[in-house]
Amino acid sequence: MKPWRLLPHPLLTMLLTIAWLLLNNTLSLGQLLLGLLLGWGIPLLCRDFLLRTPRLRRPGLLLRYMLVVLYDIVVANLHVARLVLGRPEVLRPAFIEVPIDIEDEFLLTLLACVVSLTPGTVSSGLSGDRKTLLLHSLDVDDQDEVIRQVKTRYEAPLKEIFECSPT
Repeated sequence: MKPWRLLPHPLLTMLLTIAWLLLNNTLSLGQLLLGLLLGWGIPLLCRDFLLRTPRLRRPGLLLRYMLVVLYDIVVANLHVARLVLGRPEVLRPAFIEVPIDIEDEFLLTLLACVVSLTPGTVSSGLSGDRKTLLLHSLDVDDQDEVIRQVKTRYEAPLKEIFECSPT
C-alpha cells in the first residue's frame, strides 16, 4: 500500500485537527488524539468527493489576484450600498451568460465563488457542457462589458496562476 493512501490530505488533516482543538478550546491529550482521528478519518472517507487541486504555477500572481478580488469586493460593496439606499427603480438587474474557457472542475468552482463574492453578482448556474456560466447582476449597463470583466479580471488570471488541464 502506498503511504499517501493512508494520509490522503495531510494539510487538510492538520487543518481539521487544529479546528477541532480551537472548537474545544483545549490542548488536552484526549482532544488532540480525537482531533487527529477526525482529521485523518474525514478526508479518508471523503476522498472520492474532494476535487483535485491543480498545481500552482505562479504563486506571486495568486497574491495579486487575491488583492484584485479583495479590491473588487470593497468597490462592489460601496456600489451596492449606494444602489440599495437609492431609488429602486433605477436598478437594472439582468441574467448574463458568460462563455467559459476553463475546463478544470476546481477552477470552475473557484471562478463561480469569486464572482459570487463580489456583492451585486451571483453565479446562478453552469451549463451542462460546462462552457457557460450564468450570472445574475443587480445593475447592468452593458452585458458585454460584464462578460469582458469576468473573463479578463477573474478567468484569465486563474488560467495563468494554475496549470489548467481538462478534467
